[in-house]
Amino acid sequence: MARLRAGLLIFALVAMAVWGCGRSVATKVSYQPQEGDILFQSLPDPPGLDIVEAIEGATESPYSHCGVVVQVKGDWFVLEAMVPRVRETPLDLWLKRGQGKYDVYRLKEKHRKRIPHWIFAMRTRMGKRYDFRYQMDDEAIYCSELPFDAWKEISGEEMGKIVKLGDLKWQKFRSVIEEIEGTGVIPVERELITPRDLAAAEQLELVVANGLK
Repeated sequence: MARLRAGLLIFALVAMAVWGCGRSVATKVSYQPQEGDILFQSLPDPPGLDIVEAIEGATESPYSHCGVVVQVKGDWFVLEAMVPRVRETPLDLWLKRGQGKYDVYRLKEKHRKRIPHWIFAMRTRMGKRYDFRYQMDDEAIYCSELPFDAWKEISGEEMGKIVKLGDLKWQKFRSVIEEIEGTGVIPVERELITPRDLAAAEQLELVVANGLK
C-alpha cells in the first residue's frame, strides 16, 4: 500500500498546486453555470499509479471525475468527493485542474425541483474521506457516488446504472486494482456507479461539451 499512499499524496499535491494557478480559466469559457449542474472532467494522473488511466480505460470513457455546481454567497463552487475528503472547490479552480476541458450535464426540467434537497443531502456528507477503493458504503465516498447516493436518498430513484467491476474492461489494469486492494484478489462482484454511468442517467442531459468528447 506504500505506493498507493505515495500516489494519492502526489494526486492531492497536484490538486493543491492548481489552487495557486490563478483564475484564468473561468474568464475563457462560455459556460453559464446553474446550480445542480454535474461537471465531468479527466483528471491529471498521479505519477507512478495510473489510477486515472485505469478509471477511464476500464469504463471506456473520458470521465475520471465529477462534481456538482453549487452557489455560495454569490460565488460558484463545485461540491465534490476528492482526495482527501468531500469539499466545495471554487469553480474556476476546478476547471483549471482539468486543463479547462469538461462536459456539463443538467437535470431535465421535470427533475429540477429536487435540486435544493439534493444539494442539501450532498452537503450532509461534507468532510467524509475519499474512497479510493470505490465501495458503495457510508464510510467513505468517491466522486460519482456523492450525487448518486444523495439523489437516491431524496427521491428513491437511482441516478444512472450500477455496474459490477467484473462488467468493466478492468483486465489491463489488474496491477492498479491489486495495489488499491492490497491483495491479488480482484473484487469482480463489487458494485459501482462510475462517472460514465452517472452521465448516462435518464435524469440528465448534456448541455455543454468542452473538449472531452
